[in-house]
Amino acid sequence: MLAALTGLGLSTAAGLNAYIPLLVVGLIANFTDQIRLPQEFAWLSNGWVLGIIGVLLLAEVVLDKVPVVDSVNDMIQTFVRPAAGGVVFSATDAAARLDGSTWMSHNPWISWVLGIGIALAVHLMKSAARPVVNASTAGVGAPVISTVEDAGSLGMSLIAIFLPVLVIVAVAVLALFAWWVFRKVRRRRALRRSPV
Repeated sequence: MLAALTGLGLSTAAGLNAYIPLLVVGLIANFTDQIRLPQEFAWLSNGWVLGIIGVLLLAEVVLDKVPVVDSVNDMIQTFVRPAAGGVVFSATDAAARLDGSTWMSHNPWISWVLGIGIALAVHLMKSAARPVVNASTAGVGAPVISTVEDAGSLGMSLIAIFLPVLVIVAVAVLALFAWWVFRKVRRRRALRRSPV
């Protein structure tokens, strides 16, 4: 069950930023015994792969802070973030099976589908909210929101790996925050449409 919570947390993090959970999993697997990746995911802890992920992360961090460019980046990331969610969910679920857990061991494709679906759902919420934030703050909110998303992705990744029981709380907080943002956006739209 903890493997599922780890996968849920990492997939959620991938929906915010594809490269942070990949880098976190790869580095932790490479330098500690906290995660032991099975052979089919050993590439994730390879130094060259980690270097490439680091460069992509740097580009994502910069591009996501610029209004309008962030929306173009989100369109591109529509394919990348779900794929990253599938990888991190599957890698950690496979690692749990390697350690003797039997959860989903007979149907390994389920972890891919869950990871892709979770990351895609988070990504779609993020990419839908970003243009509204940019428009309502004249672009000033883009770097702030992007920084919060990156910090959330890193925090969720670390929680998923080291304290997976707290993933449920973290996902609930993220869902409440998303609900609050959407309510606030709806109110602003309604105020702008109503006659003075």
